[in-house]
Amino acid sequence: MTLNLNPLIVLLIFPGGLFLIMAGLAYEYLDRKLVARFQNRIGPRWFQPLADLLKLLSKEEITPLGVQRGLFYLLPLFALASALTAALYVPMAGLLPAYAFQGDLIVTIYLLSVLTLSMGLAGACTVDRFALVGATRTLTQLFSYEAPFMLALLGPAIAAQTWQIRSINEYASQNLWLLIAQPIGFLVALVGLMGKLELPPFDAPEAETEIVAGALTEYSGRGLALFRLSKDIELVIGLTLVAAFYLGGIHSPLDFLVKTVGLLLVVALLQTLFARLRIDQVVGLWWRIGTILAVIQLIAIVLGRYVGNLIF
Repeated sequence: MTLNLNPLIVLLIFPGGLFLIMAGLAYEYLDRKLVARFQNRIGPRWFQPLADLLKLLSKEEITPLGVQRGLFYLLPLFALASALTAALYVPMAGLLPAYAFQGDLIVTIYLLSVLTLSMGLAGACTVDRFALVGATRTLTQLFSYEAPFMLALLGPAIAAQTWQIRSINEYASQNLWLLIAQPIGFLVALVGLMGKLELPPFDAPEAETEIVAGALTEYSGRGLALFRLSKDIELVIGLTLVAAFYLGGIHSPLDFLVKTVGLLLVVALLQTLFARLRIDQVVGLWWRIGTILAVIQLIAIVLGRYVGNLIF
């Protein structure tokens, strides 16, 4: 009986596992460095995210009183496992997805939502007032940004007439950049990604000056490290999806690097330009505008295809 190592390599090394961990740390460094330079600061050294991760992993993990111990320890693992699994259906580094099937776009969107749900539950299972407020804000923001982000990714899927990420990536590479054809969807997708990951100015759920660290206030050591690593990994996957759908597809490592880093530059610039929004501004304003814009564009795409079929 021979042991097939391919699935293990896929899960542990590439496109999951070590590759995503290192890519997430590298993109965290680029994000922090770009924001620092835009703010006329020096920023971190290149190994700072890795040093922070190793430091947290080596620290003692304190279990606060009154928490549900099983849930408290499992939630960071669920968040990391979901992020790593989502990468299996995405063209990481410009290569074909490790696994693909009809409807994997919907599965990927749901997997990317597990991090936010885990963070909300992590704060809700404690008795700390700051964590509870942060959990409430996290889950509230989830409903405000998940729907527009999903609708923005459905636009290219409807244009390509498929729910498979690999097929949408191929369609985007064979046609005009969908950034030009669907500019509203691109904007909604990029802002929705920032809201999902609670990046400034949408960081009200973890506002340091108000509620310490939000839903993760009670976390330390390994649990905090895994949550932070999950956010870094989802940043890479989210940028890859937006680039693959709206920037002409991704078909080579150089293509992947140029387009995702370009998007990261835009994200860092947006973080620098705007001050943190209040939770009512983050939720109410974007829920109305973002969702309406995404729906309008979807209606325009459907009508355009219908009219095109009538003409041709």
